[in-house]
Amino acid sequence: MSVIKWDKRLITKYNINGPRYTSYPTALMLSEQFSQDRIANALKTAGDELCLYLHLPFCHKLCYYCGCNKVITRHQHKADKYLDYLAQEMAMYQPLVKNKKIRQIHLGGGTPTFLTEEQLTRLMDLVHQHFTFAENPEVSIEIDPRSCSDEKLRHLRELGFNRVSYGVQDFDKKVQIAINRVQDVDLIAHQLKLSKELGFDSINLDLIYGLPYQRPETFKKSIEQVIEMDPDRISVFSYAHLPQRFAGQKKIPEESIPQPSVKLSLLEQAITQLNDAGYQFIGMDHFAKKDDGLAIAQREGRLQRNFQGYTTDGQDALLGLGVSSISQVNGVLWQHEKELPAYYKMIDSGQKPIVKGMALTDEDKVRAALISQVICHFELDIEAFKSQWNIDDFWAHFAEAIPLLKPFIEDGLVDVSDKKLRVTELGRLWVRSICACFDEYLDHGQNRYSKVV
Repeated sequence: MSVIKWDKRLITKYNINGPRYTSYPTALMLSEQFSQDRIANALKTAGDELCLYLHLPFCHKLCYYCGCNKVITRHQHKADKYLDYLAQEMAMYQPLVKNKKIRQIHLGGGTPTFLTEEQLTRLMDLVHQHFTFAENPEVSIEIDPRSCSDEKLRHLRELGFNRVSYGVQDFDKKVQIAINRVQDVDLIAHQLKLSKELGFDSINLDLIYGLPYQRPETFKKSIEQVIEMDPDRISVFSYAHLPQRFAGQKKIPEESIPQPSVKLSLLEQAITQLNDAGYQFIGMDHFAKKDDGLAIAQREGRLQRNFQGYTTDGQDALLGLGVSSISQVNGVLWQHEKELPAYYKMIDSGQKPIVKGMALTDEDKVRAALISQVICHFELDIEAFKSQWNIDDFWAHFAEAIPLLKPFIEDGLVDVSDKKLRVTELGRLWVRSICACFDEYLDHGQNRYSKVV
């Protein structure tokens, strides 16, 4: 699949706020007026396989840019208490999934490698105790290189982990100091080399553009260093500076944030370099080698998207465990309590720590399928879609989308006909905005979402 094209005039025109569509409807639509009875039925009637996400919120140190759900602490015993409660939560879900097999497991956070080797062993023992694994499952973890020794990395491999994702963000020391995340390039290069030697199937590196003091010439060097490390996947996320929402960001000087024109240059730099290095543009902020599973799935039309981003499985079969985690199974979405004390309190009372959710209507499922197809593959076979969802007249069904699509069509960002909708190479940066034309829930002021670029 060829790379996106770049037009700064259009970027200025269309750089609006919009959902990332890790689900449709988005998590903002979840309601506290939600019956948990729907969850039991959804899990019992789901397919044979599920994906599992475990949220581990603890971090030793605050990264100023971070907007994740996290708990900053030096007290390792807090993770022991958390594992006690995860065990209780797993036991609550176990009767509902005892006939299912786990195809994928992902540990996110926070910092999953906050856990010691002993705590990681206990966690995986708990997962094996409460769930049945499919054959050759994908087992992945997000790693902070500063909290992952060689011994811990070897231990992860012994525990069955076969995919790792390293948080790099930027190698420039001035940027690292400004975001309170100083980590040496040699450390990360060493851990990547060891990961390959240990036989991990896939290695991802995360970068962020728009961080304080970033400039095209320094970010170019960071990308060169990443490419030299030769990871299988690279993510290039946009930094959203929202100090009114995330207290840690108040420690970042406002004058250090790159101007919008500079930030766009950073993105263009990354796209150009990664394309030249042979990485396939998966979508939005993800790149992968052409022989990586994500790239293959995209070319074969099997790519999916869930709350962890692009994936080969789990779009409607993801069970989330732990504080703040979100699940989507069989057309039902639900989210756990975000604050740790409240999470513990609900489990102590014998309840699943669920605070809000929703069940998709038939129309939600139609639109979710459309948005997923476009955001993963940049095109929609309208005739096949009509047949699959029993729609007589596609454009009559989605009549409200026509005026919203019009400017994208006029600017050459999307081609439409009675048979196909196709996002052009010029339009791929705005696939989120194009998908939003089919979103029945979206307030087109879009103030609650991040910039699409």
